[in-house]
Amino acid sequence: MDQMIDNIKNEVLEFVNTNPNLSSKNIHDGLKTNIGYATVKRILTKLISSNLILTIGKGRGTKYVISPAYELFYPIYVEDYFEKELDDREIKDGFNFSLISDVMSNVALFNKEEANHLKSLQNKYIDNISTITEMEYKKELERLAIDLSWKSSQIEGNTYSLLETERLLKEKETAAGKGKDEATMLFNHKKALDFIFDDPTYVSPLTITKIEDIHNLLVKDLDIDKNIRKRRVGITGTNYKPLDNEYQIKEALRDMCKLINNRNSIFEKALFVLVLISYIQPFMDGNKRTARIVSNAVLISNGYCPISFRTIDSVEYKKAMLIFYEQNNITAFKKIFIDQFEFAVRTYF
Repeated sequence: MDQMIDNIKNEVLEFVNTNPNLSSKNIHDGLKTNIGYATVKRILTKLISSNLILTIGKGRGTKYVISPAYELFYPIYVEDYFEKELDDREIKDGFNFSLISDVMSNVALFNKEEANHLKSLQNKYIDNISTITEMEYKKELERLAIDLSWKSSQIEGNTYSLLETERLLKEKETAAGKGKDEATMLFNHKKALDFIFDDPTYVSPLTITKIEDIHNLLVKDLDIDKNIRKRRVGITGTNYKPLDNEYQIKEALRDMCKLINNRNSIFEKALFVLVLISYIQPFMDGNKRTARIVSNAVLISNGYCPISFRTIDSVEYKKAMLIFYEQNNITAFKKIFIDQFEFAVRTYF
């Protein structure tokens, strides 16, 4: 049943996209699917709440059009998307200058159902931490920090296991057969997180300098350039080309910071950080690491539960990010964010 409804929703979306400014009755009559008018009306209402379509006019004169945010939210099925080889995919191969200032500035990232679910999880987190001691809270925070340091590093190719990471960060015991850089990457994650824990309001408001400071902590003693990059960078697995002009990179970061600082929703702030630092690629390396730590810093600075990403598959994380690079579609990554926030609330504290 769910698959059938999804198929009908997609058919309605496609029809509205190619036939704008029609009434609900015209849309129903134009669909090939043999479904009732009442069902079409319900689907249209759901698509409006998901920011996929907009209405023009009122009452019987109501017409339906595709939302400017359609590309952000329309359903993309990850497995189907990656059935096509890299060079066969039709993508947005350059940086979308209107994405931050025109599209994202005018939409809500979460629909009502998603926002209520996240709010209820946050309330559960507040209830949980109200019943534990400060010592117990710090112990759980350390557990989450180890998990986050491990998973964030694993996503970047680090081969330490979770148990090896715990021994390294707690007992300074390096794992046999592992390179020095792998241990350094893990230590740097923990140092960056400790920095945030010690000064939880550091990223409020968010600035380019503060993002650079956290990046510097994450790449310390690694062979990675610091500061905003001045030359081109490529991304493995995609033909998307990030900006290669230092001035434009800084301008994009300023637009991102402005967008985030002007938002009221903490969940939207955190998700914007996760996808946009990675999309802008302001540094030669360490961009996704920086995005994950800064995103958590936003959550922590506002008293929200941090996210460890412990159960996300590294390949699925990268695929969701590639879809955002190539299509500016946030659906797959938004699901990861919601699922991982729920996991964190139910697992820690």
